[in-house]
Amino acid sequence: MLDTRARSYIQPLFDKVADLCIKYKLSANHVTVIALIIGLVPSIVLYLDFSNILAVSILWLSGCLDAVDGTIARKTKASSPFGTIMDITFDRIVEISLMLVLALKFSSNPFVFVVLAATIIINMTIFLTVGAASDKVSQKSFYYQPGLTERTEGFIMFSLMILLPNYTDYIALIFAAMIIFTSGQRFMEAHRFFKDK
Repeated sequence: MLDTRARSYIQPLFDKVADLCIKYKLSANHVTVIALIIGLVPSIVLYLDFSNILAVSILWLSGCLDAVDGTIARKTKASSPFGTIMDITFDRIVEISLMLVLALKFSSNPFVFVVLAATIIINMTIFLTVGAASDKVSQKSFYYQPGLTERTEGFIMFSLMILLPNYTDYIALIFAAMIIFTSGQRFMEAHRFFKDK
């Protein structure tokens, strides 16, 4: 929801960072890889019992770069299907690393994270199949279905799990419920769109 509705407010920051990256000859794919590497650091920080605040700060830096890569691609007219594949795949790798560490370090019932992972799989299946099947055009290189839970909401929920470790399992279940609701939104939108095709 926030990615769709609040993007215009934060886009000037992404534009400035993108311009800086372009100045130093960093392509969108370079920044995607950098975002992945930085995005894996919070899991290491948490696993080694360093600062939770540091982990969250680095996570949000990776999230910023995750948005900047697409901005660079659009500015340089270098959007590509492979760039999209990298972006979506690397996002899931960062999420998986966080879920594994949160389940190991903070969870009293790691099965909660199996449930969370299952909801993400369902949601991404709908998201990706609709994107592949749809002939709609969006600003991105594939049709981006909006919903209650998008990337920013995910970062917020992961941040809360990290900063409130005593409540990690409860926050994970709330997050899972949000994702299931989003899956329903996307599924119903797909039904409306494709039923006459």
